[in-house]
Amino acid sequence: FFKQKTAYEIPLRLVGSEMCIRDSVGTLQNSELMKNRKILYVSSEVVPYLPESEISSMSFEIPKMVNKQGGQIRIFMPRYGNINERRHQLHEVIRLSGLNLVINDLDMPLIIKVASIPKDRIQVYFIDNEEYFKRKATFTDSNGKLFEDNDERAIFFAKGVFETIKRLNWPPDIIHIHGWMAALLPLYLQQIYKDDPIFQNSKIITSLYGNEFDTSLNKSMLDKVLFDEIDNKHIMALGNPTYENLMKIAIDSSDAIIKGSENISSEINDYLKNYKKPILDYKPTESFAERYMEFYDKILS
Repeated sequence: FFKQKTAYEIPLRLVGSEMCIRDSVGTLQNSELMKNRKILYVSSEVVPYLPESEISSMSFEIPKMVNKQGGQIRIFMPRYGNINERRHQLHEVIRLSGLNLVINDLDMPLIIKVASIPKDRIQVYFIDNEEYFKRKATFTDSNGKLFEDNDERAIFFAKGVFETIKRLNWPPDIIHIHGWMAALLPLYLQQIYKDDPIFQNSKIITSLYGNEFDTSLNKSMLDKVLFDEIDNKHIMALGNPTYENLMKIAIDSSDAIIKGSENISSEINDYLKNYKKPILDYKPTESFAERYMEFYDKILS
């Protein structure tokens, strides 16, 4: 972490199997690194709005850490119908709502809601639509079957995030995505939004986790993405929209990859062997902070 020895005493602390070096200089460097940087977090799930999981926990812990380092953060997630709006005090942001997004030649109204996590001074934005997110569940029905329109929900979510950021006029330095519902964001950034002034300098990072579903999404997903005038050569894997193929699409369009889990499938790990951009290996929750900061710095520079 330090390029040369200093006169400061450097206390050592063991965390798990790794040794972390910390002192006032290191804290200052981390703080200065993130100060005023704009980091957009987009996730399928975030605690405390959904039950704790590897994805939902990291989707909160990472922005919390960056927030403490002086970074400017925003978190986006879908407003599933099983999120208790009264308990979490969600309310609609009228100035951001009212836009229609075209999904497979249909106009679908975009509703934006917001809530805060007061003790951490974090705001969370929710992408909402009555047709896609009113049902009292996240990804599957009462029989554990994936919703037939999960493909359209993912398309709507990706476009909804980008259009809302444009309305906020908030150019992110980094877009960091988590979970399969956010997996189309790298593709849509590279193929549709990359020339928009808001996103011209944005770098996108995908965190990978263990398999989130074992079957596949709607087989017509390829045609629905093609409707958005994305070249077929970038999305051929969507002819069979399994979890692995969806994440391969995300990997291909990302500027960097983070292994967010120890349980990434062998298929994805093999696919990463041909990935030429930066990859950060898995870091456990208790020791991820400094490595993530260094990785962000590497991507930004």
